[in-house]
This record gives sequence, structure tokens and C-alpha cells, in this order.
Amino acid sequence: MSVLDDPVGGPAGKPLVRALRGVPAQERAAFGPADRAAPPVQWVPTAVAVLLAALLLWGISRVAPATTVGTGALGLALGFTLFHSRFGFTSGWRQLVAVGQGAAIRAHMVMLGVATVLFGVIFATGIGLSGDPRGYVSPVGIGLVVGAFLFGVGMQIGGSCASGTLFAVGSGQSAIVLTLFGFIVGSVFAALSFPFWNDVVPQGPAISLVDVLGGIPGAVAASLLVIVLIIAATYWVAKRRTPPPVERPPSARGIARVLRGSWPLWVGAIVLAVLNAAVLFVSGQPWGVTSAFGLWGAKALQWLGAEPQNWAFWQQPANAKSLAGPVLADRISVLDLGIMIGALFASAVGGAFLLHKRIPWKLAVGAVVGGILMGYGARLAGGCNIGAYFSGIASFSLHGWIWGAVALAGTWVGLRLRPLFGLANPRPADSIC
Repeated sequence: MSVLDDPVGGPAGKPLVRALRGVPAQERAAFGPADRAAPPVQWVPTAVAVLLAALLLWGISRVAPATTVGTGALGLALGFTLFHSRFGFTSGWRQLVAVGQGAAIRAHMVMLGVATVLFGVIFATGIGLSGDPRGYVSPVGIGLVVGAFLFGVGMQIGGSCASGTLFAVGSGQSAIVLTLFGFIVGSVFAALSFPFWNDVVPQGPAISLVDVLGGIPGAVAASLLVIVLIIAATYWVAKRRTPPPVERPPSARGIARVLRGSWPLWVGAIVLAVLNAAVLFVSGQPWGVTSAFGLWGAKALQWLGAEPQNWAFWQQPANAKSLAGPVLADRISVLDLGIMIGALFASAVGGAFLLHKRIPWKLAVGAVVGGILMGYGARLAGGCNIGAYFSGIASFSLHGWIWGAVALAGTWVGLRLRPLFGLANPRPADSIC
């Protein structure tokens, strides 16, 4: 059934259904012309990426089971896909809030819709390579609201989200290395303040739509209905605000586009959904990003002589096991490392790898501050744009939908803070955004 055939009851739904008429023309108008050819392959960084990928998988095989090696390979594929589709969460929310351009949000919904169906099948069958697959269902409480809001503010100041930070670092964007550093610092502070948020602040319940709606079919149907309504709402907003189109990155032509990019957003959305389902099937849990940043920070502190293992956060059994083991045995760490290397390969074969040599001081400060807000907020909220929003919604967790709504509010505040750090926002009069 198409979006137009889906009944949206009541007077409130009629404007949304009417807004979908003429969608194909509007969708074409949402993107600028594909008039730039991809530069030649950069062979040196391509060779470096291949070597690093081989070393990563070999290193994982020395300390972890085959399923973790497979998880690392999926991380490489995620990085390759993220870069070639330029799949942005930060820019998507910014474009929607600033000028009403919802093309990226519609791609998010395609991704969420495909993932929801695939996750539903995996959960219903209970089949996986690492035992019974488990989704991300996190508490709905004060920590979620505060953390998601901080993350929404931080990703606009820092210029990237969690997944975007990883693939931007891999493709050579030096300023985003500072955002990654801020992510690690914020995650360390969140671990340090764990007793307050865990013991003093009320946690709230973890609510699964599967339980509320009497099973997986009801949860899938409800999720898809919400997705359809959000897609319709973006077209309704676009009709009212007539946003500028989205800029297209340089692209190869013909079959070479598969390897050298760039890909249409909808292709990236579908591939990311399939890869997230594959991560769930292979590793037993969905894709996540930010928990590894806290682990890396704690490992660094140990190397400097500190004792984070005595903190309450790192005395939790699962966290203590991660801290005591090697980084390459940590599921999220191998995904993150794989994403960076996969993005390095994708940017190099696409001729787009570029190291930024000079970073304005305002941009540098914003990158660090934004990263700290995101690192801290992600731990409070039970995840980031991947672990909470993408994987949470696909896991039928109510907290994923709330995270998205609150992060959107944080985006509104973040846009107003961006000029303080020398960052511009899209404007309705722009020819492209």
C-alpha cells in the first residue's frame, strides 16, 4: 500500500494527505542538480584503508570470536555506506528546522521503516549468530529528556552527530577529530556522574511497543503508521515554507557509482537499515556508537595512572567486563573503528579524502563543546542518534521516538548558538542548502 492509500483519519490528518499529492515532483525539486563528477581515485589513502581494514579484522580475530570479526566487517560496510550516501542526521535536522527542507528526514523514515520490518522478523524468529537477539529498550525518564536535548544542541554546535563524527574523521575532516575528542571527554564525565543519574534522579520505566500493543505485528504496524505521518508532515511543511533544494555531492557515473559514490539518500537509507539488521543478527544486539567513547576515555585514564575502574559506572558487571578486556573485543569499538576505516576507503576511492590543515579557533571550540554535550547527553539518554534514535525505534522502544522529538527541540536551540562559533545556518533565500 502506498503512502497515499494509507488512511489518515480525522480532520487533522487531511492536510497531511493532501500535502502528499504531487510528491514525485516535490521530491525531485528537493535536490539540486547532479552536475559535478567525482575526482579520480586517490590511490595512497585507498591502499592505507585496505591495509588498516585487514589489520583491524586480523587484530579482532586474535582476541575475539568470529562473530566479532563479522561485526568489524559490518562496521567497514557501515562507514562505506555512510560516506557514499553522505547520510547526515545533523544536517537533516538542521535543514528541517531552519528552512523546512525535509528530504533528509524522509530518508530517515525510509531507513527506520525498513529496519523496523527487518528487526521484527529477527525478533519474531529469535534467530541469530550470538544467541537470542536483543534490542535496545531504554527507560523513559528525566535522563532521556535532558540527555537528548543536550545531544540535539551539541550536534549543531559540534557540526556532526555520533555516526557522522566517525565517517567524517575517516574521510579526513580534521575539525571533527576535535568533536570526537569532546565526545570522549563528555562520556567520561557522564560515567563519573553515573551515581547521581542512576541513584538520585528517577529512572522511569522501559516501555516496549511490543508489550503495549500485544505483539510484534502491532508494534510494526504502529511504527509504520507514525513513519507515514512524519513523511506526510515534511511535505506539508515544505509546501508552506518552499525550502531551497539540498546540494548534491560530486558523483561517479554508471556502474562506477556503486564503488565511487555518491549514492542517493534513499539507497543509503535502505542499505543502512539492512546493515543494522545484520549487526543485530551477527552480534546479538543492534548498532550503537557512543558507549565505546566512554571505554576509550577510561582506557586512556588508566594509561595515565588514574583508576576509573573504581567508579560506580565501571563496576557495573557488563561495563567492568568491557574495561577489563581489550578494545578489539568490545562490540561497539570494533563497529566504530570499522566505520572510520570504511569511510577512509570510500572517500579515497571517491577522490574526496581531504585533510583540513587550518581550523578557525571558534570552529575548534564549538567542535569540542558540541562533542562534550553529545558525549554526556548520549549516556544520560541511553544512546545517540544511532543507539537511541535509529536502533531504539527499530527495537520498538518508546524512548527512541521521544529521543528524536527532544533532540529536534535541542536542534532549534543549537541553531541559535551556531553563529557564536562561526557557523552559518541555511536561509530561505539560499539557492541550495
